[in-house]
Amino acid sequence: MAIRTFAVAGFTTEAVADTTNMTNSKYMALKGGSGTQRTKIKEVYVAGLEASTSSPQKLLLALDSTVATNTTALTTGESDVADDPATAALAAPVISFTAQGTTAPQRAKSYYASMAFNAIGGLSRVRFPFGEEPCIVGASANGGEVSLSGFTGTTAGAISAHIKYETL
Repeated sequence: MAIRTFAVAGFTTEAVADTTNMTNSKYMALKGGSGTQRTKIKEVYVAGLEASTSSPQKLLLALDSTVATNTTALTTGESDVADDPATAALAAPVISFTAQGTTAPQRAKSYYASMAFNAIGGLSRVRFPFGEEPCIVGASANGGEVSLSGFTGTTAGAISAHIKYETL
C-alpha cells in the first residue's frame, strides 16, 4: 500500500448540479481499477490562481451516481504519481482522469467534503484523520468513483488541486 498524488496544475471550474453531466477538464475524478478494489482518500487540496475578479468556489468531493466511460489519459499539467518512487505498480491501478469520451460522470448526493474559497488566491485543504478516510470500492456507480467538482453557485475560476489517495 502506497500513497499516490493526483495533481492538476490548473483548470477552470463550473457550477454543476447533482446528477448532471460534468464537462471535460472542469473536474477531477478517481475510479477504482477493479470490481473489488478499495481506495482511501487521504487529502484534498485546492488553491486559486491569480485572477482579476472574485470567483467564489463551492467545490464538493463526492461519490458519482453515474461513472465515466472511455476516460482519456492525463494531459499536460496533470499527473498521478506515487509519493515514494520505490512503490510497486498495481495490477489494476486506480484510474485518475479529468475527461471522458462517452458517458460523463454525474455527482451523487453523497458528499465527502465541501470546500469553499475564493479563486483569487484563496485555498482550502481537507486532511482526513487516520481511520476516518472516505473510500471508494470497486469501479461502479454509487461507490466506485469519486469526483471533485463545482456545485451550484460556483463562479468559473482558475484553480489548481491535488487528491492524495491510498489503494489497499
